[in-house]
Amino acid sequence: MNLLPSHLAALLCLALPLGAAGADACSARSGPLAVRLVELYTSEGCSSCPPADRWLSALKGQPDVVALAFHVSYWDRLGWKDRFASQVFTQRQAEQQRVNGARYSYTPQVVVDGVDEPRWHARPLPPAHLRAPVQLSLVRQGLAYQAVVTPESGAPQRLAAYWVLTEGDHRTAVKAGENEGATLGHEFVVRQYQTVAEWTAAPGQAVTLRFDATTAADARHPREAALVVIDAASGRPLQAIKLGC
Repeated sequence: MNLLPSHLAALLCLALPLGAAGADACSARSGPLAVRLVELYTSEGCSSCPPADRWLSALKGQPDVVALAFHVSYWDRLGWKDRFASQVFTQRQAEQQRVNGARYSYTPQVVVDGVDEPRWHARPLPPAHLRAPVQLSLVRQGLAYQAVVTPESGAPQRLAAYWVLTEGDHRTAVKAGENEGATLGHEFVVRQYQTVAEWTAAPGQAVTLRFDATTAADARHPREAALVVIDAASGRPLQAIKLGC
């Protein structure tokens, strides 16, 4: 697993398939609206996290939502080590407090479009409705991904980004800690994370970004790759794109 530290934040736009460029290639292009970006900070060692994990899993298959489950590491010392947890994700959660409005790090934490959402369980997620200030295209060839980011009028002058690979259909039989005896299901588990340094943007001036997956896809655990583009000054999400092929 290749986990690298970060600048970040997110918001994603609907990825529309463009078709395959070869037997092992696929591509997508963003739509006009920035889709809902939903981030969950969770842990297998946290007894209040399974309901949030199930809530996030229910977003599976919604084309106007990009979901990311970051498993944090600070529960690992309390009886059960989460196999998906990373100190990098713990650090990311702490860094995001300046953007999302949370007063401290906690689990389960849901962040929607870059904003802390403590009432995630009490209301449905509204559909995408905001126009994105950047347009994206993404193509995969084997383990390599290439994205083109094109700012539109009104886009911030400085942009940054991050890449993620997620996996689904994971199950863990927890043998200790607060969830001892439970079998937990996970979707959208972040398995690889890599940041992109900020750059100066101008309307119509496209920038190409590249990313390499470090492992081959596992048919047992469906994979999605996403690029999230952010306002480098505020850290707030602007747009993103994902590929599930």
